[in-house]
Amino acid sequence: MDKKLLENRKKVLMNFMSDKNYKPMRVKDMAVFLGVERENRMELHQVLDLLVQEGKITCNKRGRYRIAEPDIKIGIFRATTKGFGFVSAEGMEKDIYIAEENTNLAFPDDKVEVQIIRPAQGTRSAEGKVLRIVEHGLKEITGVYEKSRNFGFVIPDNQKIDSDIFISKSKNGGAMTGHRVVVKLLHYGERFKSPEGEIIEILGHVNDPRADILAIVRGHGIPEAFSEEVMQEAAGQPDFVQEEEQKGRTDLRALPTVTIDGEDAKDLDDAITLTFENGIYHLGVHIADVTHYVKEGSPLDKSALERGTSVYLVDRVIPMLPHKLSNGICSLNQGEDRLALSCLMDISPKGEIISHCITESVIQVDHRMTYTKVSEILKGDEAAQKEYEAFVPMFLQMKELSAILRKKRRIRGSLDFDFPESKIHLDAAGHAVSVEAYERNEATDLIEDFMLAANETVAEDSFWQELPFLYRIHEEPDGEKLFTLSQMIAGLGYGIKTSGGGQSLHPKEIQKLLAKAADTPEEAFISRIALRSMKQARYSTECSGHFGLAAKYYCHFTSPIRRYPDLQIHRIIKENLHGKLIGERAEHYHEILDEVASRTSMLERRADEAERDTEKLKKAEYMADHIGEIHEAIITSITEWGMYAELPNTVEGLIHVNSMYDDFYQFDKRKMTMTGAASGICYGIGSRVNIVVAGVDLPSRSISFEIQMKSERM
Repeated sequence: MDKKLLENRKKVLMNFMSDKNYKPMRVKDMAVFLGVERENRMELHQVLDLLVQEGKITCNKRGRYRIAEPDIKIGIFRATTKGFGFVSAEGMEKDIYIAEENTNLAFPDDKVEVQIIRPAQGTRSAEGKVLRIVEHGLKEITGVYEKSRNFGFVIPDNQKIDSDIFISKSKNGGAMTGHRVVVKLLHYGERFKSPEGEIIEILGHVNDPRADILAIVRGHGIPEAFSEEVMQEAAGQPDFVQEEEQKGRTDLRALPTVTIDGEDAKDLDDAITLTFENGIYHLGVHIADVTHYVKEGSPLDKSALERGTSVYLVDRVIPMLPHKLSNGICSLNQGEDRLALSCLMDISPKGEIISHCITESVIQVDHRMTYTKVSEILKGDEAAQKEYEAFVPMFLQMKELSAILRKKRRIRGSLDFDFPESKIHLDAAGHAVSVEAYERNEATDLIEDFMLAANETVAEDSFWQELPFLYRIHEEPDGEKLFTLSQMIAGLGYGIKTSGGGQSLHPKEIQKLLAKAADTPEEAFISRIALRSMKQARYSTECSGHFGLAAKYYCHFTSPIRRYPDLQIHRIIKENLHGKLIGERAEHYHEILDEVASRTSMLERRADEAERDTEKLKKAEYMADHIGEIHEAIITSITEWGMYAELPNTVEGLIHVNSMYDDFYQFDKRKMTMTGAASGICYGIGSRVNIVVAGVDLPSRSISFEIQMKSERM
């Protein structure tokens, strides 16, 4: 149905149901009243369904439609492992709290109709009751099959699903007890009836280390294989840049050009050039011109939007684009001519971008550098400097400019949460054999600084041209989270200055807090709770700024091989450069970008969750081989149920208060301490303790520690 025609019909129906004489009607009665012919009634159904999904009208159990009451909302249900949940509803600034008895058996990710039963008040969120399921979000789940004589059931991997899935004997797919499987949900259950499903895939045995990650991938609904249509289109792409493709582009092949990435990276989508003349830095950030090969509306484009992002798991990468593009013609490989979209910036010694140019270009990378190698050069390693002798001056200039840009960001209030990442090594069978901290170095900081400069420059350029655009925004924390943060740090002797009655603050206040906590025992804890107080960054058509970066203008421009928003704005920028972003084309982007922003934000969260799940799983798997070992750890947080401690390799475990039975320990929430009533031993944030690895629960991906003194006394 044509978009304008659809909007017109929605308006007609809304006006019809808003009339004071309207009584709730079924579709059949409405069709007769409005004179809708029988052959057009399917379209009437479609329009009504859309209005229900938008939360503008409701449909009761008898199939009668009416205008939605002000306290009725439509949103996505987010379950928790404790039974209750939250609904994210359009038009609601905060999520709606749903108590366990009011979930109406909703599954995670269900689109639900919610009635507000208690409005928001002060820092307290609104509370709601799920009236009905509009649309089920989960169509398939993964879990472990248990077989009995005449039937079986699957215990879901997703612990937010609190009931097992019944599997009839005829629908078990040949699975045996202990198989990890994929289940297609046939029925979602009722008050006295379990959900039912059909096993459609056997991933392997529960003890197979490859099957567990595959289950996470399936559980999050992440597509792996590309369709035959997509692969055919990818196969038709060239292996080399053709001469006619270079026409009209700025030729930058003579500039000394490098990529700087991790050792294992294969999809290289950003390259750097830098020169220094007459007191001005000339920085070039050159990004792969993916849109030259991925045309709007093509199978490749539709597939990329469906995926939203590449997903980087412990043992595999699930790319947004087929390898023929991501590792081939789109990747800025050393010694190959490549098409790019370049952001050329002139930067003063104070870090001010005094002029810039965004242009289609052709480049050639001279050296494929790694973070390790560049870090060695910057530290003065003679062998590394000799190997890349001609480029050493450029790397040293990059270090200078990086420090200038970083200082400028810090002055305006940009935040830097410097948590060590984890590096997990697997053996050939997929079993975790080592876990270690992967620290940042000067080279990773350098690339980050240059990418941020390009992202901000492109966003500001597009904003002032008033282009339809996708921005990356990060909103200010809400008052409730600021209050919680201030309460938690007060007992440790820290504070933050807020304004607007505690409802607002400048990012510099968080920056000051992090600086004050630096190199103290509580640094990690304060960094974590400060980060948790932040809202989640997302994509938006509105340029409302980035709180964490203290930036007025920000977008994602630098990774179109692995992020769809970057690819989307490249397409917009290129059309604008050619003078085509007018009239219908501009209107086209205005119409689609809100949906692209919403979808890619959701898919980014999905990828992040999958990455976290696989990391937690492999850490638990690794520690299962080290039960009984003693390690030094640092207390990172304390709760009434125990203390969380982190090992130097980034593995975190819980020291449950029940395991500390040598004394009665009391939790002081204000001071964030745990103190023995008899012994007087006091544990606080940052305390160093010797722990024993006590146990691992792989289904929940959790690790248990105990204080060593318990083992000594036994």
